[in-house]
Amino acid sequence: MQNALAILLSLGLGWQALPQNFPPNIMQAAQPDLRASATKVILLGTGTPYPDPAASGPATAVVVGGRVFLFDAGPGIMRRLRAANLPLNGPEALFITHLHSDHTLGYADLILTSWIMRRRAPFPVYGPRGLQRMTNHLLAAYSEDIDIRENGLEHEVVGGYRVDVHEIQRGVVYEKDGVRISAIAVQHGAWKDAFAYRIDTIDRSIVISGDTRPSEELVKSAQGVDILIHEVYSAAHLKPENRPGGNDWPRYCREYHTSDVELGALAARIHPRLLILDHIIRMGATDEDLLAGVRAGGYTGKVLIGRDLDSF
Repeated sequence: MQNALAILLSLGLGWQALPQNFPPNIMQAAQPDLRASATKVILLGTGTPYPDPAASGPATAVVVGGRVFLFDAGPGIMRRLRAANLPLNGPEALFITHLHSDHTLGYADLILTSWIMRRRAPFPVYGPRGLQRMTNHLLAAYSEDIDIRENGLEHEVVGGYRVDVHEIQRGVVYEKDGVRISAIAVQHGAWKDAFAYRIDTIDRSIVISGDTRPSEELVKSAQGVDILIHEVYSAAHLKPENRPGGNDWPRYCREYHTSDVELGALAARIHPRLLILDHIIRMGATDEDLLAGVRAGGYTGKVLIGRDLDSF
């Protein structure tokens, strides 16, 4: 704990910038705190496909007063919403960066559990081509569950499981009551469609990279944002893996992801007020290793290692 604090202070962060950790006890009564009007970012899941108990699948909440906007739906999303004391009956909207399984395995959970928690109307879901097909197949897979919950003794809200899918392209995809959300086309290896998102509210600007290799579009769209949340892998620890196909691991990371050194170079051009490392592919790297890589890339501003339930 003292080492972590020393790292933060050495980077010029005062107490105001430190993340606020929510209590992890999900059995605690959920009474959503909707009083604050300022925009808040909560990292619901910072993990990768590796099943780390301390890091749920990728998911970020942007909370504007009583309004909740979700970005990606990785495994564990509903339980993390519960732990973060956020409403369980669905967000105002969900935005998917791309259709990789680690970013969408919680999608069915979000659809069905928010319904069980008394969601009554469809919520809008935005994402790449293929999202409608994925949604249709998920609802078909759970059709018997839906029938029993609607027509059995549970008496769930009829039709409350529905979602309103929007397959998007780059540009502004959502704008309502002072919140504007724009999709940024990024490159994530062989995926035909992958997006970062920029969120602009009355008091804050935020960019969430999703999964991407270094992106010039993201650099242009993220200039001067308050918070840049970006995926990262350790350049110093990248090497072939001892497994079938493991020789392609370095090539995969370079084509699909952004190294700490590359991210430092990008952030030096973007000038965010705060850089948060997310979706970290460590390969044995420590926090200090990752921060050193970012500094080696040329970024001298404020930077934090993102962890589940950190709030900014």
